[in-house]
Amino acid sequence: MLTAIPLTLEDLAPLPPLKLAVVGHVEMVSFVEVAQLPSAGSITAAKAFHQCPAGGGAVVAVQLARLTGQQVRFFTALGSDPTGEQAARELTAMGLELHVAWRQAPTRQAITFIDGDGERTITVIGERLAAHGSDALPWEVLSDCDGVFVTATDAAALKQARRAKVLTATPRARLGVLQEAGVQLDALIGSALDPAETYRNGDLNPPPTLVIRTEGARGGQVSPGGRFLAPQRKRPVADTYGAGDSFAAGVTAALAAQWPLAAAISLGCHCGAACLDGKGPYRGQLRLAESGLNWIPGLEAGAGSD
Repeated sequence: MLTAIPLTLEDLAPLPPLKLAVVGHVEMVSFVEVAQLPSAGSITAAKAFHQCPAGGGAVVAVQLARLTGQQVRFFTALGSDPTGEQAARELTAMGLELHVAWRQAPTRQAITFIDGDGERTITVIGERLAAHGSDALPWEVLSDCDGVFVTATDAAALKQARRAKVLTATPRARLGVLQEAGVQLDALIGSALDPAETYRNGDLNPPPTLVIRTEGARGGQVSPGGRFLAPQRKRPVADTYGAGDSFAAGVTAALAAQWPLAAAISLGCHCGAACLDGKGPYRGQLRLAESGLNWIPGLEAGAGSD
């Protein structure tokens, strides 16, 4: 049983050098901070606004880069438009080595309202673009990776990703695609509170080695393994966007480092909790301290609005 975790950050050893990658999607997200969600027909004023490339793939990749202090490969697809070019520039500046399949389609965008409780409500605009195994990208490098996380791709690319030592994914990668690939995941990581991330025993064959379902402030459950707790919070939630993705990044990095399950879940919990403290997905993310010996939340590191 895992009810004694999360372990404190001080109890977690530094990660060894790791080669990590993400295969996933990007959305250019407009974050609109409001006191409460607008009611039908109303006109409200935003308290704050900012825009950045996000989406599950981007958030996981940036969190991995910040946890390790190393460049992370990110396989994705973007539209051949100014929005896609802007997303590529900004993600590269955040420590990612991008491998982009450029599409003759608009880069997906999203509008995310953040209410007074920090809860996010998302509307996506356009098709989710994803890199495919048939794209002329350096898929062969995945065989040298210690860990790969997947949010969006096709079965052919998933088979390439399985050549990594550890492969994890979200149910949002689509169970049909995961089943078509026929590969065994080391962990399937999703939210028990999100119907779009539902997984039932038997949905995948072979089944994932671990199924991890998060439940926000209540922690979550690992099968096999049992329930785990969330870290106690010291401040109100600023923004829930990206917390689940940051959790998944922490777990993936720890599994890639061959950590025990309790330590892996603990690092994921601390990544998710730190993300809750910042506006947008990146500002609060846990990151490697300058000493390289421990991690600190982004706000304590003096991170900007990135």
